[in-house]
Amino acid sequence: MKLIYPVAILLAAGLPMTASAAEDLAGEVAELKQQVAELKTDYEARIADLEQRLAKAELSAKGARRNASKAMDLAEETAIQSSGGSSAPNAFNPGIGAILEGRYASVDGGWQQIPGFQPGGEIGTGDSGFELGEAELNLQSSVDTKFYGNLTVALSGDGAEIEEAWMQTTGLPGGVTVKGGRFFSNAGYLNSVHAHADDFVDRPLPYQAFLGGQYAEDGVQARWVAPTALLVELGAELDWGADFPATANGDSSPGSYTLYAKVGGDVGADNAWQTGIGRISTDATNRVAEGETGGGFTGNSDLTILDFVWKWAPGGNTTVRNFKVQGEYIRRSEDGSYDGVPYKGDQSGWYLQGAWQFRPLWRVGLRYDTADPDSGPLLAGTLIEDPGRSASRISAMIDYSPSEFSRLRLQYTNDRVTTETENQWYLQYIMSMGAHGAHQF
Repeated sequence: MKLIYPVAILLAAGLPMTASAAEDLAGEVAELKQQVAELKTDYEARIADLEQRLAKAELSAKGARRNASKAMDLAEETAIQSSGGSSAPNAFNPGIGAILEGRYASVDGGWQQIPGFQPGGEIGTGDSGFELGEAELNLQSSVDTKFYGNLTVALSGDGAEIEEAWMQTTGLPGGVTVKGGRFFSNAGYLNSVHAHADDFVDRPLPYQAFLGGQYAEDGVQARWVAPTALLVELGAELDWGADFPATANGDSSPGSYTLYAKVGGDVGADNAWQTGIGRISTDATNRVAEGETGGGFTGNSDLTILDFVWKWAPGGNTTVRNFKVQGEYIRRSEDGSYDGVPYKGDQSGWYLQGAWQFRPLWRVGLRYDTADPDSGPLLAGTLIEDPGRSASRISAMIDYSPSEFSRLRLQYTNDRVTTETENQWYLQYIMSMGAHGAHQF
């Protein structure tokens, strides 16, 4: 009992000290928790700010890359990289590439002319059976630090034909580029794209009816790309050539003029779009189709093209999944005479198509295209007699691309171009060898 009292006294004296220490420790813990919370909040705010700045930087970089690719396509970039005083291999030796294309077709009767339209260029369904398509031989290289050159020769059973042969500036200031020689017009979306890069076996009906499949010019082109985040491209072309729908002009002035404008941009990291308008004005003189007798068409022919394309790919990565939808509306107004008969009329056509890569290497696509003639009653009995109906088709395709250099495609078309509805099947192969520049957006 004598020891209990001293111990009790000591414990009683120490209780306030223990309580005070506990309170101090609890306060220190609370302070540390508050500091940790503040650091966590500040850290999260900094991370959010960095992520936002990174997203803006990525969008700005993507827009800059789009403008750069429109200001100078892959050919120009190659020229710049291989010039500048360096001795890169491509500075003197051209890049050589070849495209092989062929198909097997089952087309029933088929057709080589769209009723109500004057045929021109390479159009029609072709014949049933296997057909060795048009092979393409391409040479491209920088000429020096100021110019770039391109030559494309089309090879077929009928012989060789120069498809493109042009030179292009690479060093002009202010986003200006000048091209001269033979080249595909930039009016419209699909016209400047080589046929082997199409999403379907054949060109849409409006392109076949109004442009003979593809409009090439012998002349000069000038284009300007604005130095803005939003793509703005303006261009003008002068044509002295005779490709449909133009005719050769023996005078010093060109026979065809083209103006076009394109605008495009990005929506987030997944989407990109482009829209455009083009105008081709031609003075035609005795424009006749192959094998056609008579004087053909003489007069003014004005063609207006509206185009739009939207592309989607998660994070901008097109290798896994992507979707593209595109469409164009074409309207032609002509005023003159056909085989000596006065003619004034408007013709129109449009197409809408989509291609979906649902998994790597595999795509499916659907297209509707139509062309509506308006020849008038005075031309009854001629080659362009108005059939009183529109030509139309619905096409579905599936293709498999083991790599970027090869593609196999199966296409079905419900064809209503003539009065007889036809079911058409195509099996196509496309093979690329050697150097070949990428196509624009």
